[in-house]
Amino acid sequence: MEEKIITIFGGSKCRHDSEEYRQAQELGRQLAEAGFTICTGGYLGVMEAASRGAREAGGRVYGIVMNQFKSEPNRYLTDKVATDHFYDRLQNLITRSVGFVAFRGGMGTVTEISLVWNKLTTGVIGRRPLVLVGECWQSVIKSWKDSLVVSEDDVSWLDFADDASSACSILIKKSAGVTL
Repeated sequence: MEEKIITIFGGSKCRHDSEEYRQAQELGRQLAEAGFTICTGGYLGVMEAASRGAREAGGRVYGIVMNQFKSEPNRYLTDKVATDHFYDRLQNLITRSVGFVAFRGGMGTVTEISLVWNKLTTGVIGRRPLVLVGECWQSVIKSWKDSLVVSEDDVSWLDFADDASSACSILIKKSAGVTL
């Protein structure tokens, strides 16, 4: 059976008691229970939370880590893929996945979703879900539409979810026919 991988992006600085951490942990758990493998950047915050949720549910968790980083990967990974450069790391996070999720984060998260979104809209990768979780994303995307050259067609590639359960439902439904 072919492994179905979902990549989860989000901030490394969110704390264990934050809503992002709780929701990412719950999403990791739900996706693992649905038979998905989780892929993250491998470090703290949202990445740790999603990894933890999946691992505690008995799932497999890839961490795409960077040799340049001095910090240790989170302890919930089952597999580590070490890369030397940011672009290699991003490519590894993107090319192996049938769907993507982003929780609130910083510039790293913005870079990740921007690259995925661009690859989707330009046809570099085939159609697959890109789900933005949490209330922050609606205003971010609205600001981009108002200030940049972002069309309604561009936005149609995105899905928005309020929480882990709705994100999981979208991912299960929309990743069903994705082939890599």
